[in-house]
Amino acid sequence: MASMESPNSPPNCSSFAIRETTHHKKMASLDPSNSPPNHSFALRDATGQCFLRSLSTKEASFNGFHCSPPRYSTPSLHTSPLSSPLRTFNPNPSNHTISLDASYKCLSSVLKKDGQILSIAISNGIIYTGSDTNLIRIWKLPEFSECGVLKTKASTVVALAVSHERVFAAYGDTKIRVWRRTWDGTLKHIKLATIPRTSGYVRSYISSKDKMTRHMGPITSLAINISDNILYSASVDKTVKVWRISDFKCIENIPAHSEPINAIVVADDGILYTASDDATVRVWRRNFCRGEWPHSLMVTLPAKCSPVKTLTLTADGGVLYGGCTDGYVHYWLKGWASGQLQYGGALQGHTHAVMCLASVSNYVISGSADSSSRVWSREHDGQHVCLAVLVGHRGPIRCVTAFLGHAGEEVEDGCTICTGSLDGVLKVWRVSRTKSGSGGFVKNDYFELDEGV
Repeated sequence: MASMESPNSPPNCSSFAIRETTHHKKMASLDPSNSPPNHSFALRDATGQCFLRSLSTKEASFNGFHCSPPRYSTPSLHTSPLSSPLRTFNPNPSNHTISLDASYKCLSSVLKKDGQILSIAISNGIIYTGSDTNLIRIWKLPEFSECGVLKTKASTVVALAVSHERVFAAYGDTKIRVWRRTWDGTLKHIKLATIPRTSGYVRSYISSKDKMTRHMGPITSLAINISDNILYSASVDKTVKVWRISDFKCIENIPAHSEPINAIVVADDGILYTASDDATVRVWRRNFCRGEWPHSLMVTLPAKCSPVKTLTLTADGGVLYGGCTDGYVHYWLKGWASGQLQYGGALQGHTHAVMCLASVSNYVISGSADSSSRVWSREHDGQHVCLAVLVGHRGPIRCVTAFLGHAGEEVEDGCTICTGSLDGVLKVWRVSRTKSGSGGFVKNDYFELDEGV
């Protein structure tokens, strides 16, 4: 039986770590007397593990700091002074001392014969996972038991979104399927539509308006604007399409980027964020009085010349995170006006591209092609602390979601995380911040490897 790998070592792809244990870690403070001259942090850990902390442009050490290329697999963190042209920074000193007790463990590991897990979504205690096959598997929380499947003729579920008891799934055939969820004693799903509708597609093709009503390349991401009752879909065809949910019609086509679009998120105030291989994040506002093209570009945020693969927003829309191919997670802070953003810093730790992000409460979870997930906590001073490095997958982590929950009375704070990987394994993790500082290892109390169909 293989042991759990160190968070600072490269992922081992030749063995499957199935001994899951709980780890307790502590963060050391900045050591100014012994620190190297390049603004690195001296990190010490009683268990031999390292924590990484973000460096903010608000810190005093940012003055005169020159942007340098990322250096992988080091405890040093460099950020670039990239920011929106709307706002500038006045660096302020902040407290560098942090003492933190955290633990994590794998609660469940499930392997189905579905191939790669590509997408995941959570809503009202139900988790949906999409894979290479034509199946969407449905899991019930908190026991994480499988309670159904959604099946279509199309395969490869590349993106999922759930809202208002409706499930939206984007497939490899560039179409979106929609189900309505009902709770008549048992959980049921009723197929509502396929977007774009076949009849509309035929008419548009004949009238040479095909590009308006359907994507010309694979869909990469879905997002729902609940207040306006519209669905956004992004694609490698460099466009974002806007669908009216009431009749599933495409009401707008946004040529958003010069390169394929990888991710989209929408805030509660209707602001749309798009991320692309052109190494930018763009911010869009919907204007109801502009007629044919209601979405207008507000600002373009550079991401240090690295393609942006994934986005996530905090619940209040105050912080936007973008995961890039250079292994960094860049973040921007919302300004005083809607849509205004200022660059806040970058989270370093991954050695390969960041492929997925999720946020819940003050936690941010990143999944990477290095087969690991990192759990970050956003502290009261705006800084970020890496609470845990989750290892165990044998392939790149393609999707992640998280929700709040407590494992016992000892837990002061924490979240539960679900990660889906290209190795076909779905894992459930628990990360906790405890009241006591006991540290050490705690034996895992639950593990399941389901190799059924």
